[in-house]
Parts: sequence; structure tokens; C-alpha cells
Amino acid sequence: MNFVAMDFETANAKRYSACSLALTVVRNSQVVDEFYSLIKPDTDFFWRNIQIHGIHTADVANAPTFPEVWEHVAPFFQRDRLVIAHNAPFDNGVLRSSLEHYRLPAARYLTLDTVKTSRKFFPEFPNHKLDTVCNQLSIDLHHHHNALDDSLACANILLYEANHFGTEPLKSFIKVTA
Repeated sequence: MNFVAMDFETANAKRYSACSLALTVVRNSQVVDEFYSLIKPDTDFFWRNIQIHGIHTADVANAPTFPEVWEHVAPFFQRDRLVIAHNAPFDNGVLRSSLEHYRLPAARYLTLDTVKTSRKFFPEFPNHKLDTVCNQLSIDLHHHHNALDDSLACANILLYEANHFGTEPLKSFIKVTA
């Protein structure tokens, strides 16, 4: 399997308020690369978001802006490339809103939501939150809501599912971003 797992953290409820992004690159079913960056949003931080991810305004004071980060990661978001996320509507929404906010061209790529795949393959789990799925599958998740740890955990969930159920049942979960 070849794909990229993506995870954003946001400064507040505004979808364009990305304050960190991580990508975990998987080729031939192996993690081959990782990318992580703090992002300086052009909006304020909300205390609840800080409480969740621990990123403060001071942490991003010298961080690149979203357009600067996008220059480095845009090649991963192509029509024929699969980009996955746990709760993909959130992460895809952050990306779409950030691109719109900064007047950058929309990204078109294939997407898959590991919340949906885990609900299908593991209906008996108490819930399908990232930390619960990881715990149930014995997948390491060291710092939940650290974007890099979350993207790696998401990649490992999909790899686990592919190894146990095959790739064919996963194909119906792949969608094209709008």
C-alpha cells in the first residue's frame, strides 16, 4: 500500500486556523518518511484547543505560515494519491479552508477515513476515537493530539486493516475530494 496519513491541529474552531501539520508517508506498506511543522495561523488561539494539543501562541511565533508549509507538502496531494486521516472530514476541511483562506488553488486527491474503516471492521469497539482504536489494536500512540504521533497511528491503523482484511475491502472507502 502507498499512501500518506495526515493530521492537523487547529488554534481555534475556525477550520483555517491550522497550527500544526504532520504527514506520515507509507510506500509498499512501510513507513518511509515523516513530516511535521508548527504553523503560525493568522488568528488567535482558543484556550480549549490549547488544552487539547498543548500548542501556544508563543510556540508558533517563529513558525512558517500555512502557505510556506504548503509549498513543501503540496506534491503529496495529487489526483492519484491517497491521503488518509482519522476523522478525515475534519482534516480535509482544515486543508480546504486553509487553501481557500490563503487564496491558494484547491487540492484534489483521494481520501480515506480510518474512523469509517474502523467502524466497519471493528463494530464491537466501545467507540472509534483514535486513542480507543489504537488501544484495542495494540498500536502505539504516545502523545495523542500531537499531529505527528496521530498521523503515524492513523497510518498504522490502515496498515493493520490491510494486513488483516486485505486491500480489496478498503477500496470502497476511498473517495475523491470535492
